[in-house]
Amino acid sequence: MSRWKSHTKAFRQYLQLERSLSPNSIDAYQDDLNKLELFAGNQLGGKTPEEITYKDLQLFLEWVAGLGFHASTQSRIVSGVKGFFNYLLIDNVILQSPAELLETPKITRKLPVSLHVHEIEAILQQIDRSTAEGDRNYALIETMYSCGLRVSEAVTLKLSDLHLQEEYIKIVGKGNKERLVPIGQLAIKALKNYIQQVRVHLPVKHGQEDFVFLNRRGAALSRVMVFYIIKDLAARAGIRKNLSPHTLRHSFATHLVEGGADLRAVQEMLGHESITTTEIYTHLDKAFLIANIIEHHPRNKRRNY
Repeated sequence: MSRWKSHTKAFRQYLQLERSLSPNSIDAYQDDLNKLELFAGNQLGGKTPEEITYKDLQLFLEWVAGLGFHASTQSRIVSGVKGFFNYLLIDNVILQSPAELLETPKITRKLPVSLHVHEIEAILQQIDRSTAEGDRNYALIETMYSCGLRVSEAVTLKLSDLHLQEEYIKIVGKGNKERLVPIGQLAIKALKNYIQQVRVHLPVKHGQEDFVFLNRRGAALSRVMVFYIIKDLAARAGIRKNLSPHTLRHSFATHLVEGGADLRAVQEMLGHESITTTEIYTHLDKAFLIANIIEHHPRNKRRNY
């Protein structure tokens, strides 16, 4: 086994066991390191990881940029390369990381699409709750919006993770990291109605007994099905925005921040590892921002003289 294959295999195990990264994230890092190995073989005379220098990595990133990768992809590659050489440093394979001074390309962060509260209401109003699927869809959307769930978290939500009496649910997010998220009364009511009136009558498939949201055949809903449900309801509500299930999560976060919620609390509820990821939701409109500054800044408050 080559030095590259040996080290990248050990790095993969490190990401899985010690960093608890998702399989998709690990595969992305592996793909990026495969690019570096290819570059080392073709452009650097077959250098091993131990022989790579800072200058070599600069040439590699110039090569990557020349391939036309988006800045976000380049940024991920830098992150993966840094992580790999930091691992080699921790494992005493190298004495100093050649990636330590690498700079991440600047990324223009796009503001996520979110819905106004009245648009959420309009979507919910399109659901025919006289049907079993309607009750399920209503509970699904209320829960996703109330708790800021990723679509993957919604379709894998389990009955055993619901603590509705205590008004919270347990979520298993990225990297199998668990978090407790408060759930509102409207979502609780919708969930109880669906579970007690609809789900109880479904012919649940073996191995699917604990999943909350099931299709008519008794199996867990797929991510694609949730996508179609939301797109269809939005179209019927006359909403022309480019929506996805993640839009409900963005809306949850945006409405909390606009309502004055502490950013750290929002970070915890979303399961963000870094506060900088959550800070994108501070894109408040100017009128809202100005009104809050005028109201809360001590030098702006009106005084009676």
